[in-house]
Amino acid sequence: MTTMTTTQTTTVTAPAQATPATRGTLPPHIARATATAGGALTIISAFLAWTWTSAFPGNLTVYGYPGGLQWLVLVSGALLTLFGLSSYGIKGLNWLTPQGADAAIRLSAYAALATAWFTMAAISVQLGGAVNLEPGAYFALVATLIGWLGARSLPYERPETTPADPEDTGFGQFKHNLGNRWETYKGTLTTGTARPAKTLPSYIEILIVAVVLALGLVVFTYGISTEYDELFIGFLITAGFGFAAIQKAGLIQRVATLTARHRNVTLIGAFVAAAAFPFTQSDDQYATIGVNILIFATVALGLNIVVGLAGLLDLGYVAFLGVGAYAAALVSGSPTSPLGIQLPFWQAILVGAAASMVFGVLIGAPTLRLRGDYLAIVTLGFGEIFRIAVLNLDGTSGPDVTNGSNGISSIPNLSILGFDFGATHSIAGFTIGRFANYFFLMLLVTLIVVVVFRRSAESRIGRAWVAIREDETAAEAMGINGFRTKLVAFALGATLAGLAGAVQAHVTYTVTPEQYQFAHAVPPNSAFLLAAVVLGGMGTISGPLVGGALLFLIPNKLQFMSDYQLFAFGLALVLLMRFRPEGLIANRRRQLEFHEKDEAPATLTKAGS
Repeated sequence: MTTMTTTQTTTVTAPAQATPATRGTLPPHIARATATAGGALTIISAFLAWTWTSAFPGNLTVYGYPGGLQWLVLVSGALLTLFGLSSYGIKGLNWLTPQGADAAIRLSAYAALATAWFTMAAISVQLGGAVNLEPGAYFALVATLIGWLGARSLPYERPETTPADPEDTGFGQFKHNLGNRWETYKGTLTTGTARPAKTLPSYIEILIVAVVLALGLVVFTYGISTEYDELFIGFLITAGFGFAAIQKAGLIQRVATLTARHRNVTLIGAFVAAAAFPFTQSDDQYATIGVNILIFATVALGLNIVVGLAGLLDLGYVAFLGVGAYAAALVSGSPTSPLGIQLPFWQAILVGAAASMVFGVLIGAPTLRLRGDYLAIVTLGFGEIFRIAVLNLDGTSGPDVTNGSNGISSIPNLSILGFDFGATHSIAGFTIGRFANYFFLMLLVTLIVVVVFRRSAESRIGRAWVAIREDETAAEAMGINGFRTKLVAFALGATLAGLAGAVQAHVTYTVTPEQYQFAHAVPPNSAFLLAAVVLGGMGTISGPLVGGALLFLIPNKLQFMSDYQLFAFGLALVLLMRFRPEGLIANRRRQLEFHEKDEAPATLTKAGS
């Protein structure tokens, strides 16, 4: 007789447990005090002179008033001090660190240290040695080093609460909140982390959202308005570590929860803040960058429908931007247009969007039955076919439609209801130039794209896209018409790209085939558009906007790295995929997918016979 033993495995989701901390060289309370003191000293150092000569840009020779890179060190020191004080449970400040302050302290200390030491190195290299440093510079170096040493002595890991899923409601949300409160309370007893904040009145939450949007406008304006390479590199260092610090503190998730509760207010506030950008500029120098960032980011958001929601890898998406730009240019009254047609702008932009939609359907219909790499290869081929076709439609190799390599030039400025977008206007005492005018127009197009994306993602077709992205075979088995659903995504994404292309044609005056290659030094192109979606966060609204802004701004500002831009770009993507594969602004579901091992439920095994 053979005895058989069966084993029954029961999976039980255990409550989140605090991760054991690895201690540093100092006791935690002394390490926090040292880091906080280092942050305060860093703030003081920003008011001292760092060099004796104004030859280094930013004028770092003044006592009592920060300049240039000193402002960035001041911001880093302020973050370090705030997070350090919040670790003591000071009323009001503990709201800033719902997931504990230690990780935020460490990253803020890195921000102050890296920015200050980079500045001193830049001064020494540019002016010819460390002899050009004033005592205030050495004070800043020592202050940031003290803060860093204190932060390095903190425990390496802290107890963290699991971020809430904005889509979770009802009893599941109640259990989540209750578990987080208990775990955070235990963390308060053992590690000094802050207790969860009380529920705030609605008007306070809206005020917090408004403050966050205002800070976003300040950061965006400062990044665009940096006047020299050293300042922009320092800005990237401070912004990168600062963003990581507030994210580790849980502040990003806390603000995201507030914006989810007040979505309409946040959407309106975001566009009001963006509309205020031209009024912060004295001329069109940086408004040019602003309008091009909007074009690039808006097209990336359209691609996010195809890639982020439907999961279709499109490597030729920039061709739809080109179709919209060429279609609008041909009917906008350009003297070089072979058609000789001049339509009002609202008709021209509809022509551009309709032409892109038609091409999206024509290309998608025969190819969307393919999946994965095969679809990517076909879309890549479509992008190259478009570029070669417009090159050959020059009257020699083919019909005279696009003027070949010369493109369509001298596209006239828009005039809507008597408002000339090419002229300078005065609004409330502010001078608004040509590119600022187009910035407002492109902002309106971006608003349309955001609303379309949001409504589509929350609709039945949006849920079908997500189902196909996760498992197309299973989705079809549940009754979803995979081909038709993917074709709708392809056509909608192409239409949104056509809208942006119609505006781009009027902004740049000229459209040429070289603007719409798969990869070249100047975005937008298909490679950078896809990278913007991945970098920002697939399936989100703000992710591609942020990713597009970064990928356009960084190459534009760091012109001295023109020979190494693609190398730096590739290295940044590798590091991103290693440390944050879900993107800068992650969708909660995708974040759980990429960090499944970190948040896996405990498994208990029960044996029986």
